[in-house]
Amino acid sequence: MLRIHFTASDVAGVRMAARPDVLWETILSFHRLRDRRGPVVYGEWRSDTRPRLNGETRLLAALVPSRGYFPDFLTPPEGLHGLDEALQAIRETPVERLRSELALLGADRAGGRTVPHSLRALAEGGGEPFSRLLGTLRSYHRAAIEPYWPHIRARVEADRALRGRALLDGGADELLASLPPMFRWRSPVLEADYPVARDLHLDGRGLLLQPSYFCRGTPVVLRDPTLPPVLVYPTTHCEAPTVHEPGGSSLAKLVGNTRSAVLHAIGDGGTTSELARRAGVSLASASQHAGVLREAGLVATLRHGNAVLHTLTPLGAALLGGARRRVAGAVSAAPAERLYARNGPVTS
Repeated sequence: MLRIHFTASDVAGVRMAARPDVLWETILSFHRLRDRRGPVVYGEWRSDTRPRLNGETRLLAALVPSRGYFPDFLTPPEGLHGLDEALQAIRETPVERLRSELALLGADRAGGRTVPHSLRALAEGGGEPFSRLLGTLRSYHRAAIEPYWPHIRARVEADRALRGRALLDGGADELLASLPPMFRWRSPVLEADYPVARDLHLDGRGLLLQPSYFCRGTPVVLRDPTLPPVLVYPTTHCEAPTVHEPGGSSLAKLVGNTRSAVLHAIGDGGTTSELARRAGVSLASASQHAGVLREAGLVATLRHGNAVLHTLTPLGAALLGGARRRVAGAVSAAPAERLYARNGPVTS
């Protein structure tokens, strides 16, 4: 079990990541590539991704074992700002930290505190081995993550909207209580299913909540307790990371395919830009269709500064909920264990 200990200032300092983290998604997707679970969500992605790989898995497998610890330096906070910034942060990792974390990787594997033979050159920092690592991460990201980034971003934004609604309704307590089912908020401790016993004391530093498309089964935290605390947890999903065109549903027949897509995209709330990305339409089209839905009483629109936030009205939610119930009745949902089954110890 993982136990995260909050002070009053930590509860006030809980915050949501603004977007998906490119390196958390990259590293965690490598776990999903090697397991066979979750075929409904990841099966098609695995089949499409593997042929695009060209030897990247050999170096990554040495750094990211299928179970257990992988080095914290692989997921710097700069991953929120894009791949270039993230890889530059990895390049600037101090040599002492490289050696320490790679030695810990060796200890976790073999019971000793020696750097694995295949990674000894990397532990010296810089040079050809380090350039090879950065090139491998970039190449793997291009093959496994980049083609699916709009879908990954849409799922993370939908999760942010859900957590934001909980925060507005009940504050940080409600936000922490709204996390996926593997979490239990028992103030002042957040508990979670976890491969090993672990206590993380925030000590006034707050906590960054990072939803992740490729996180699965259990959350992930950094191994080094002195690093800024981040909690990576799974988004809730049961569809493959592809964009499916709407069509054929009774809701689409009623309001049209594009407006049906926009209504689905609103979910628990979103700006016009977010609706456009989630629905796969232009900004102007999203704005136009949101306006029509608003005039029909299905959507409420609030302006906050320069941003416009759209949410479903009770009528819109009822209409959307009826369509979802009909789809659920026609297509059996993936079993819960497919969504949250554990993949063995996966920690950082």
